This record gives sequence, C-alpha cells and structure tokens, in this order.
Amino acid sequence: MNIDLQAREITPLRQTYAHVAKYIGGDKAASRYQEATMGAQPSANFHYRPTWDPEHELFDASRSAVVLADWYVLKDPRQFYYATWTMARARQQDAMESNFQFVDARDMVAKIPDDVRHKALQILLPLRHAAWGANMNNAAICAYGYGTAFTAPAMFHAMDNLGVAQYLTRLGLALDDPSVLDDGKQAWLNDPRWQVLRRYVEDSFVVKDPFELFIAQNLALDGLLYPLIYGSFVDDHVALQGGTAVAMLTAFMPEWHDESARWVDAVVKTAAAESPANNRLISQWMQAWTERARAALAPVAELALGAAGQMALDEACTNLAERCRKAGVTA
Repeated sequence: MNIDLQAREITPLRQTYAHVAKYIGGDKAASRYQEATMGAQPSANFHYRPTWDPEHELFDASRSAVVLADWYVLKDPRQFYYATWTMARARQQDAMESNFQFVDARDMVAKIPDDVRHKALQILLPLRHAAWGANMNNAAICAYGYGTAFTAPAMFHAMDNLGVAQYLTRLGLALDDPSVLDDGKQAWLNDPRWQVLRRYVEDSFVVKDPFELFIAQNLALDGLLYPLIYGSFVDDHVALQGGTAVAMLTAFMPEWHDESARWVDAVVKTAAAESPANNRLISQWMQAWTERARAALAPVAELALGAAGQMALDEACTNLAERCRKAGVTA
C-alpha cells in the first residue's frame, strides 16, 4: 500500500483575537505579549458594585486621579507576560544559585572581616521588611489599578520584591545564624534610625490611588533606596572592604532594579505626556514622595556609610531627578 503525503497550506480566517486586533490595528499577527495583555481587562457586565466600595465598579479607572483615554498605552518595554517573565527570572535564579554555591564552596563568608559582616547584616536584614512592603503595595496596584498593561507588570513586580526579601533572608542565614533575622526585625520595629523609613512604608499601605502608590513605591522610594544600598553601600563600600561575597549574594537586586526601572520610567513618561493635568499631578506626587523618601533614608544612609552617607544619598537624588526629567516630570 502506498501512502502519499502532501503539504497543504491552511490559511487562518484571522490573525489574532478580535479584542487584540482592536488595539494593534487591523487583522495582523500579534505578539504573544500583545495577546496576553491587550484588551484583557474586564470592562462590562459586572453583577454589582463592591459592597466595600460602592462608589466604584469592580474594575474602575476612576480609582486614580490620573486620566488616560486608553490605559493600554502604558506598555511594558520589556514585553513581559507570564511566560517571558518567568523565563527571565529563572535565568537570574540560576545565576544566583551559582553565586551562593561559589561563595559556599570557597568559604568566602569566613574571609569577610567581622565588622564588615556585622555592618552588612545591620543594614540589609531590616530591608527584608521594606521589600515585603513593596510586595504588598504592588499587589494593591494590581488589585485596584486599571488595564492589564499596567496591572500585570505590577503583579510581577510584587513577586519580584518577595524574591528580594527571600534573597536577603538567605544572605542572613549564609552570613550568620538564624537569630540575625530576629535582630533585623527588632531593628525595623524599634531602632529609631529605621522608624522614619518604616513610617513611610506603613503610610504607603493606605494610599488609595493606585497610580500615586506606583509613584510612591516604585519610583520615589525604590529609585533612592536601591542605588543607595546596593550601589553606594554594598558595591562601593562593603565589597571594597573584603565583603565581595555580600555583593555576589545580592547581585540580583541592582540588576533587577535597572531592568524594572525601564518599565517604571515608561509608565510615568506615557501617563505624564497624556495631558498637562496628568503631568502636574504626577509631578506633585513625585515631589512630595521624593522629599519623604529622602528624609526616610537619611538616617539609614548615615548608619550605613557614616559621614559619606549624605553625599551618597544626594547622588541618588540627583540621578532620580534626571530619570524624572527624561520622563517629563519634575522631581
């Protein structure tokens, strides 16, 4: 019996989903990011308004004072949807596991001077709680924000911050015994030098506008904290005093911050360019929260770097102001 196999070309009736085609213009092939993002926000046929917030629909753009004609303009330049995000983080996880194995195999922790190791633990472990706060805030942005292009990356950002907290926990366990985690918690709760930052984090929990919360957490606070702690303190101070292992075990944090800043800046730039009213509002939020973030981090900068702390914080503020200028807002 002969079997004759022949190729047949099947022409699809349409290139993508109708709700995606509406956003990309016409019947043309869409990227996986576009199909996972565009038009995915529920916008009709809600059964009832939430009893805990009867002034709004379940998904309601009016929860923010920022007004956009189309919330899907807030695209992620990284083109992250669930698959690409998990693949990117898996690669970084592999790199971090290699770093932990490298440090352990060569007993690099034992080579860190005791005073440097103590200082690293004193500064980094309380920041587990700041990272947890960032996780909570970005989960709130996802819950109360509007448009999948805005809310989906916020949820990825929330889980990334949980990862930061976990890496700091592993760092503590690698450098000392588990009691240092309790020491970090007690410093966060009781040490006067951490209380201004703690107040900032806890006050941000009750910010109702999801876009204002986005500014307060992801641009103002993180925009100062990550360059100050993981740049000026870890890379420029701890690593140069024999704490190379600390820099290796926190390598994810500055790499992640530089990558995620592309998304944060793109969102701010697009929203501010929509209208003069948006620009004024976002600039006001940025100025107010940056001033608070700077005051919150001043005692931490002094604790970490002594007399050089103020200069490092000033440098972080200058760099953040430049980021904002490029995004079209005033810091």
